[in-house]
Amino acid sequence: MNDIAELKNFVVAHTRSQGLPPETYDPLLDRIRHDGDGTPGSWVREWSAEAARLADAGKPLEASVHYNMARFPFVDGAARATALERCTAAFAEWAAGFPAISRLDLELAGGRVRCWTVGLDADVPRPLLVMTGGIVSVKEQWAPVLLQLDRLGFAGLVTEMPGVGENTLPFDADAHRMFSGLLDAVEGRADTARTYALALSFSGHLALRAALSDERIRGVVGAGAPLHDFFTDARWQRGVPRVTTDTLAHLAGSTPGEVYGLLAGRALGPEELAALRIPVAHVTSLRDEIIPPGDARLLRERVRSVRLLEHDDVHGSPRFFAQTRLWTLLSVLRMHGGYREQRIALTREFARLRYASSARARTAVRA
Repeated sequence: MNDIAELKNFVVAHTRSQGLPPETYDPLLDRIRHDGDGTPGSWVREWSAEAARLADAGKPLEASVHYNMARFPFVDGAARATALERCTAAFAEWAAGFPAISRLDLELAGGRVRCWTVGLDADVPRPLLVMTGGIVSVKEQWAPVLLQLDRLGFAGLVTEMPGVGENTLPFDADAHRMFSGLLDAVEGRADTARTYALALSFSGHLALRAALSDERIRGVVGAGAPLHDFFTDARWQRGVPRVTTDTLAHLAGSTPGEVYGLLAGRALGPEELAALRIPVAHVTSLRDEIIPPGDARLLRERVRSVRLLEHDDVHGSPRFFAQTRLWTLLSVLRMHGGYREQRIALTREFARLRYASSARARTAVRA
């Protein structure tokens, strides 16, 4: 079973990224006492009960968010499997109200990848943005961004890392090849020669490795990505939160005691990072308890064209989600070029949020 205190701690970044305010999820978390497989007072039961209430109230997107949290961090039994099924079904109900959003199921070498897409059009192929989350987030968590991408004139494809959610590809040493497989599959319906990856957390590592061999990837925007030290520093690994280690072991088909040895060969070396010829933008959390500081330092020192945004926060920077959302989208627009008016508007809003957060910090210090 998962450590409930740890789950409550790490779920905060994901609740905030989906627009849930603390007054909504704090009472729910207070009701959770254990991690039994859907039994009363359990993680899955309490999140699922609230999800069902929202579904009955005609709020499918909110229901999907809560079912997503019910299956967090990964499916380990019947109750979480049911929560994942209901999460995707509720999201599909919501997406049915937006004809631009489509479901796309792809059979790639090694397994099936299910996606949510927008703007795929053989008559007018658009530049493509591929978005992926990390080891504990499913595509439905990020797919609402497709509506914004459509308004900007991008084709969008949102999916999961191998082994996460509905993605049945193996999380092995070739997992990064998924990105090239996705581009091959939508070739002709998107301008894949102008592809940008918005790859969060652990999928950022896969996207950077994919970019080394696939020239169609013209830029990578990430946040909290493991690169080198995470995979090689045994002392750091001993302090990694249990939920992260357990999830990696689940994805890799290994055990918590053996998974880091299995993953050691996947580190991106300094020479590989230096070989990147594309722009890279990355959000770093200065108090990240999962990703060691040396990985962000490698980006700064080795990648030729890199922009870094630093937040004084833990992994995922939950206190700065609004800033991160604006900055990552702005970074994609910078990489692509054009969009002058949108870039100016996003830059102004980002500066406003940045100033407001620093002002609050100064006030707290004076108090």
